[in-house]
Amino acid sequence: MSATASTMLPLTTKAPDFHLPDTEGKTVSLSDLRDARALVVAFLCNHCPFVKHVIGDLVDLAKEYQDRGVAFVAINSNDVATYPDDRPEMMAKFAKQRGFTFPYLYDETQEVAKACRAACTPDFFVFDEKRELIYRGQMDDSRPGNGVPITGADLCVALDGILEGGPVPANQKPSMGCNIKWKAGNEPDYF
Repeated sequence: MSATASTMLPLTTKAPDFHLPDTEGKTVSLSDLRDARALVVAFLCNHCPFVKHVIGDLVDLAKEYQDRGVAFVAINSNDVATYPDDRPEMMAKFAKQRGFTFPYLYDETQEVAKACRAACTPDFFVFDEKRELIYRGQMDDSRPGNGVPITGADLCVALDGILEGGPVPANQKPSMGCNIKWKAGNEPDYF
């Protein structure tokens, strides 16, 4: 299992505007989430062992923070022609099985992934009330097979900093996971 690291998009980058379909065919946009105190954008997919490793804990973490005014969206940007397990109908099944309480969006053009310089799944981006990037990187130090418990610590510290008016950690570690599966000829310059 090879691992790709996050690119670590520069802090204060504005959240990209998006209009993407969810698993029920409804379009979700950045403006739909404007009232949230913070926004977590998680690049995920269905087949990645790194995603499967954390998904239950991510869903629980999302429920806790949604109750505190944080919006979550998951985005799948993988090429479904070469990775059919990531097709929208499979996304709907995955989200239902895992109990998603947040939209799971399909980035068919891969433009949102490029705008965030997303590189792997899972890859996390936290935007504040002004939708400026204040955290990017890992959920925590746990990886499949490393024996480290899943805590969500890194992501929680960033969210607590926003919600409680405190600092957000300066030492932000890249996430690790499967690389985003780019369409042939659509690979970004950072790939």
